[in-house]
Amino acid sequence: QVQLQESGGGSVQSGGSLKLSCAASGYTVYCMAWFRQVPGKEREELGFIDRDGNIRYAASVKGRFTISQGVDKKTLDLQMNSLKPEDTAMYYCAASAWRLCQRRADLPYWGQGTQVTVSS
Repeated sequence: QVQLQESGGGSVQSGGSLKLSCAASGYTVYCMAWFRQVPGKEREELGFIDRDGNIRYAASVKGRFTISQGVDKKTLDLQMNSLKPEDTAMYYCAASAWRLCQRRADLPYWGQGTQVTVSS
């Protein structure tokens, strides 16, 4: 099993920044990712890092959001800059203990989520 704990959510004005953190415990994780979800919409992948350190970003956040993994590969931060009201959502961290993980479907472990609210 893998347990994930997100932190760092809160409220910020448009144009501001927030940094979310995700801490993993339990099994060794090989992939980690950040997602967000707005009520009534599908969960959106924001950034994904695989076991080799390759990172991909969603087009909606590329250039504004940056994910970074701790040296021990047990933490994953999400630095969010130039925030917009449409970034308001519940943000989730996800992870996999499978070495060949590459996709969202390969991520069985999820955190409880942390709310981010961006006001105009």
